[in-house]
Amino acid sequence: MRTLIAAVTLATTAALGSTAYAAPTSHSTSSYAAPHTADASYVALRTAPAAPQTLTAPDAIETCALSSLPSQAGDTLDLIHSGGPFPYEQDGTVFQNREGILPDESSGYYHEYTVITPGSPDRGARRLVGGGAETDPEHVYYTSDHYASFCEVDENS
Repeated sequence: MRTLIAAVTLATTAALGSTAYAAPTSHSTSSYAAPHTADASYVALRTAPAAPQTLTAPDAIETCALSSLPSQAGDTLDLIHSGGPFPYEQDGTVFQNREGILPDESSGYYHEYTVITPGSPDRGARRLVGGGAETDPEHVYYTSDHYASFCEVDENS
């Protein structure tokens, strides 16, 4: 835990261009160690002022044509646009984006829907996640691996 806190502190310090004090670890290296300070268990790390940075969203999510997805994805999308009824009780519930793969939005923005997998004894791993209005989402994402990866659905192709 101490190593994690030190790493976060050092990363923040590097971004701000100041001096930080962190406990050394067996994995840490520094370009400058303070010579014999009162508390030798800490080293001072000096960093040059950071260049201006552009903050970016999470890695870009690939687009996938609706026509390239299983036909059941289109069926589920039709149900979303018509407001249901949905085959599973969990359909339409809030998707929390705990994996952090989708863009950050306020709680309640995303809703999940089952894409039926023929032959599966349960809901399977395929889902559509809609962002925005429940029956007319601004963005629709498809996952075939239960939220490990997504593509943004292009409904017009």
